[in-house]
Amino acid sequence: MGCLITVVEPKIYTRCKLAKIFSRAGLDNYRGFSLGNWICMAYNESHYNTTAQTDLEDGSTDYGMFQVNSYAWCRHAKLQEKNHCRVACSALITDDLTDAIICAKKIVKETDGMNYWRGWKKHCEGKDLSQWKKGCEVS
Repeated sequence: MGCLITVVEPKIYTRCKLAKIFSRAGLDNYRGFSLGNWICMAYNESHYNTTAQTDLEDGSTDYGMFQVNSYAWCRHAKLQEKNHCRVACSALITDDLTDAIICAKKIVKETDGMNYWRGWKKHCEGKDLSQWKKGCEVS
């Protein structure tokens, strides 16, 4: 009897690659938040790591680059989740950021903006964020 083990290699984007992806996805000035806000938040939540997972004391888990919580925003088998983003949590830890970006937009739209993310509140809110996209080709 064989056993197949799948190892997920983390994809860690560069700041400028993310600036381009985020810009193309319509995040620049989405709900009034500049591209710098999104890049700063992603860095402070996951260090741009698509496979980042953080287990929390309440039994839920934060997933992916944006550290989306399993209890409220995505579906994971362990809990009775609300799954407001209507996405499997596993879809938030892939190299394809489409589902993660759609979910992050939904969080910003349906909650108190970017205040959902503690990393953003602590390190980005109210600061000059122009350096986060400095030197990046954004189109």
